[in-house]
Amino acid sequence: MSTLDKAPDRELRAETVIDAPVEQVWAVLTDLRRMPEWSTELVRMIPLKRGGLRVGQWYLGLNRRGKAIWPTRSVVTALDAPRQVAWHTATSGATWIYDLTTHGEGTRVVHRRPVPRLTWITRAYSPIAFGSASAHADMLERDMGLTLARIKAAVEGR
Repeated sequence: MSTLDKAPDRELRAETVIDAPVEQVWAVLTDLRRMPEWSTELVRMIPLKRGGLRVGQWYLGLNRRGKAIWPTRSVVTALDAPRQVAWHTATSGATWIYDLTTHGEGTRVVHRRPVPRLTWITRAYSPIAFGSASAHADMLERDMGLTLARIKAAVEGR
């Protein structure tokens, strides 16, 4: 299927199994100061309210891909330690979800990005910065796998 055939607002998904207990994976994943180490686009994630990671916390994301630079505003929508963390990015309309489950002696991590509806900002900016919203979604889905690989390597000590 070509990029033109794929909807930019489709749910993106990546998953991996990490050889470590859920609590250990959770500790690394929810240290959002480290999120730029894992993400290919995120440069910095800045909390905008006091109180640390919690439902309702706002974050300013500073993102970069190539020459394109853009801010996002996200709100934590789910925090169920050590099972799920999610935030909704109002700028794009996407929600970023990490689900953790025990898998043997390790942890299965599923990273999803559902988008009920792309915002007008995304529909306008994506063609300019990335060629199309579909092309950007393809890049993001590929990079979600890379994000999980980086988290896996950090947790497993590689």
